[in-house]
Amino acid sequence: MTTIGHPANLLEKVRSQLAEHGDEPTPYRVAAVLREQSRLLGDHAVLTEARDLRSELVGAGPLQPLLAEENVTDVLVNGPDSVWVDRGDGLRRAGVRFRDTMAVRRLAQRLAATAGRRLDDARPWVDARLPDGTRMHAVLPPLAVGSPCLSLRVVRPRPLTLDELTAAGTLPPGGADLLRRLVEARLSYLVTGGTGSGKSTLLATLLGLVPPDERIVLVEDSAELRPTHPHVVSLETRPANQEGAGGIALDELLRQALRMRPDRLVVGEVRGPEAVTLLTALNTGHDGGCGTLHAGAARDLPARLEALGAMAGLPRAALHSQLAAALSVVLHLVRVRGRRRLAEMHVLERDPDGLVRTVPALRWTEQGFLRERGWDALGRVL
Repeated sequence: MTTIGHPANLLEKVRSQLAEHGDEPTPYRVAAVLREQSRLLGDHAVLTEARDLRSELVGAGPLQPLLAEENVTDVLVNGPDSVWVDRGDGLRRAGVRFRDTMAVRRLAQRLAATAGRRLDDARPWVDARLPDGTRMHAVLPPLAVGSPCLSLRVVRPRPLTLDELTAAGTLPPGGADLLRRLVEARLSYLVTGGTGSGKSTLLATLLGLVPPDERIVLVEDSAELRPTHPHVVSLETRPANQEGAGGIALDELLRQALRMRPDRLVVGEVRGPEAVTLLTALNTGHDGGCGTLHAGAARDLPARLEALGAMAGLPRAALHSQLAAALSVVLHLVRVRGRRRLAEMHVLERDPDGLVRTVPALRWTEQGFLRERGWDALGRVL
């Protein structure tokens, strides 16, 4: 068990002295400054304290070794003695402990500052992307009861390949070939699933299959998708400043993306009025567009889009008309006992009353995909 955290006054003294002289927080300089501040400490104590203090001054502090592990996807801090890590097989308690809640708060505030965001009592939450791409979310008390809560999601330096997803059990036998055909056919699709089910991972992999002579324009709240492709333009929303001005929302950014000659228009996560803009875009000749959407099941997609369409003032009938013409396939991911897998592929079908519903075409089994009622329709569009 590693315990990290120091009295705020000692940490501030070390930080202030380093800043005053313009020194980098190298192990040598931190130890030297600490020796000046604590002359009664012996050599071993100075080295130990210097190592721990430096971890609070650079990187993600005590969480950095966890984030550096190859298989780690999420690191969650619920309190000074409650740190959890997900290595792809579910959450496990990590052997890291902060000295107190103030140590957690200082780390969260420092990480927010490196992302150019504010985190304090006046603005007690933050959602940001760190310089290395890690997605950060933090909430301070009293909104978070007892202790600041910090969530870090690791963005892989490169997306997984279809073969790697198959080896990991995310895709069943034969699934990779179907997904290649999906991309080659320039079908519009959404990847659905719950939190942490692997939606962004699968989408980044599929974008890497897009022909190299096509231009991909990504629109995201926080830039996470990093497809292996030679022609990618990435756009990221901007939060409002402290005066509440200057914010750029996802729907406005999506409208700008439409003017950038995209061959493939991608919305990292559809969660607001931009759903209507995306459906409209896919109805105006932008084939092969895609994105992700939080949903508990593929059959919930029409209802989720209805709710988002209502936020933009689009009537139900108009939303379903747009949906029927814009979208072809739904890929639904689930997470079972920590393992992510592609559970179903659905196609869309319009009822006589004009409403759209999803129809299962393929279902995941250990032996491969099992064909369902919508298979013939899927085969035709592929």
